[in-house]
Amino acid sequence: MAVAGRPNVGKSTLVNALCGGKVAIVSDKPQTTRRRILGVANGDGYQLVLADLPGFQRPRDALTERMQRTVDSAFEDVEAVLFVLSARERIGAGDRFIAERVFGLGVPVVIALNKVDRLKPGHIASQMETAARLGDFRALHPVSAKTGDGVGELREELVSLLPEGPAYFPEGERTDLPLELHVAELVREKALQLTREEVPHAISVDVEQITDGVVRANLFVETESQKQILVGRGGSMVKEIGVRARPEIELLLGRHVFLELHVKVRPRWRRDEAMLERLGI
Repeated sequence: MAVAGRPNVGKSTLVNALCGGKVAIVSDKPQTTRRRILGVANGDGYQLVLADLPGFQRPRDALTERMQRTVDSAFEDVEAVLFVLSARERIGAGDRFIAERVFGLGVPVVIALNKVDRLKPGHIASQMETAARLGDFRALHPVSAKTGDGVGELREELVSLLPEGPAYFPEGERTDLPLELHVAELVREKALQLTREEVPHAISVDVEQITDGVVRANLFVETESQKQILVGRGGSMVKEIGVRARPEIELLLGRHVFLELHVKVRPRWRRDEAMLERLGI
């Protein structure tokens, strides 16, 4: 089941909530999700597999071209779509463009109106009316991925659309992301939290080594000035990234590790097809 929507509507946070744990990294920066990530929710007699996708966007370089191709290819063989909208933003042309695509697939579409927490009922009702005009939807759920409100009902709705079939993933497995990429994403998430303006979009992470006691990773940026920001005064920024990332990496690996991070400059990596291939994008 594909999860579609504009950048920054909370798709990854909602996938995590539906799967009952962290599958995809989240931040308040657009383009946080760069690749298709499968999130798996196992329950009594069902396995719900959600494809968390990059947000729809107009490609500007090799990176965003690959991200958009990921979205397009995910729609080629899909049984249903979870279309995520933000209740906090005007439902406009970008949402209508995506609606044309998803409603044209000929599969059931469930709309999730996300981020309804702390909004007035009248505003939520108005946004639901606007969302309802986007197409012939199967169901429309107001939810807050952040607080969990409405997530259980949405999960039941999605499970009701599942066809009979075997489980694709072993019970207890929550994502298809390879371990190195999962660790790299956790490091990138913390870097996104701590940076602003153009820097977050210029950051990529490549895990060089995972052993019993050590994880080594490189953070790539495109310019020397971005590197200086990411390293910080006396190494303070990259150290804080490590402090924030290490507990989650240890939870993922099930052991204590020494996290070694290095910041490197790779000019125009977002336009470098070989580099994007290496990063798994």
